Amino acid sequence: MTEKNSLVIQSREHKDGWGIAAYGVDPSPKVAHGVGPAHSDPDFLRVSSLVSSHTVVAHIRLASVGAVEMRNSHPFLYGRWSFVHNGTLKNFEQHRRAVESLISEDLRPNIHGTTDSERCFHVFLTRMASRTSLDGTARVEDVAASLAETMQLVASITDQPGQDRSAMNFLVTNGEVMVATRRNRTLYLSDGRRSESCAMARLQNGVKVEQLLIASEALCGNHTAWNEVSEDEVVGVDSGLTLHRWRLSDLAVVG
Repeated sequence: MTEKNSLVIQSREHKDGWGIAAYGVDPSPKVAHGVGPAHSDPDFLRVSSLVSSHTVVAHIRLASVGAVEMRNSHPFLYGRWSFVHNGTLKNFEQHRRAVESLISEDLRPNIHGTTDSERCFHVFLTRMASRTSLDGTARVEDVAASLAETMQLVASITDQPGQDRSAMNFLVTNGEVMVATRRNRTLYLSDGRRSESCAMARLQNGVKVEQLLIASEALCGNHTAWNEVSEDEVVGVDSGLTLHRWRLSDLAVVG
């Protein structure tokens, strides 16, 4: 927790809740949520200090859509899947019904909160379910394509020419594969190597890594080297820890 932009420090601004999903031996993650600022919540400090898993997703919230309450705290969950969102859909209440129409009827009862983020998660699940079982093994390519389609479909509803775009930095995992997107927010990745300057050469598509860190800001406090993800880029890692990088335009194919 000594990182320059660690979750504890960021939570002084992003004070509207936190959540951690950790994948260990069991297929489904162990999850903890809170609705207060992480920096002053003893449960966050206790849970984060105990986490030791092969896949971990952590999120601190600055509320933009939906009240500050437990059901609106990220990560959102469905079976083995966990999902976090950094960003906001433009004029969400105006477009909520149209976004919800993208979600399959059998998935809609799983929506418990009031956020744009949870609905984007269920659009993603709908796209994934059209490709493969949500309970089985997932290919990183299918996850990336489903996230890209989610962004394209939602943007086609919310974005207006000449106006700021909806911010959709998504991250989703089932504990075996992980995929993240960058759209109108910053995003960084690292393989954990050290650098005095905090910067590193671009991690190339197809390289095998020992670990992969994905964060909304470069966490430079211990001289970890970070690589900025490009706007409209999708990055992911498969179960063999091979890095994959795509342009959004190469993945989003919904007509």
